Amino acid sequence: MDVFKHVPLYRFLAVCKDQSPGGRVLDCGAGGDQPPLSLFASHGFETKGIEFNEKAANKANQYGKDRNQVLNIVQGDMRTLDFPDASFDCVYSYNSVFHMMKVDVAKSVEELKRVLKPGGVLFVNFLSVDDFRCGQGPHLGDHQYEQMDDEPVIHSYYGHQEADTYFSQMEVLYKEVRVLERIYEGDRIRQGFVDYIVRK
Repeated sequence: MDVFKHVPLYRFLAVCKDQSPGGRVLDCGAGGDQPPLSLFASHGFETKGIEFNEKAANKANQYGKDRNQVLNIVQGDMRTLDFPDASFDCVYSYNSVFHMMKVDVAKSVEELKRVLKPGGVLFVNFLSVDDFRCGQGPHLGDHQYEQMDDEPVIHSYYGHQEADTYFSQMEVLYKEVRVLERIYEGDRIRQGFVDYIVRK
């Protein structure tokens, strides 16, 4: 079994296994060369994912096929999820939802909540204003910046309590403000996140 790089995923996996073992899991932002859905599939969950970039979705599905897993990742937009209400036991968006303007983040979070079953659990994390990149690049207002990754991308940064309003009608099981330092491409960088695990 592969070991995944991101500790918060294992925390959410543990919550999901307690809450809905073998249930349906949706990942919004599911593409890439080591898709977290593979971790959930390996623990017996029925998986579905959406990914804005079709090539990234294909790469993620191939990762699953190489491990005899059917991850079911399709091209899609988390602002308008093509799933019925209350379709999933567990829903998450890890390191994805903040790659857009805050008005679109709000739409996306509402969609994540809509497709979650009553009693289901949701994990979302946000970039925080503690992050070393907050303040870099053209400022679009309200801690929103156009920044360069492989191509120009929007990053939205949140204060420690700012995203609380998204979950005001839900039970907060876990909230963590994370600030970490690590070496990236030879430089020491400081990253900031706010993580939420909530129950509908």
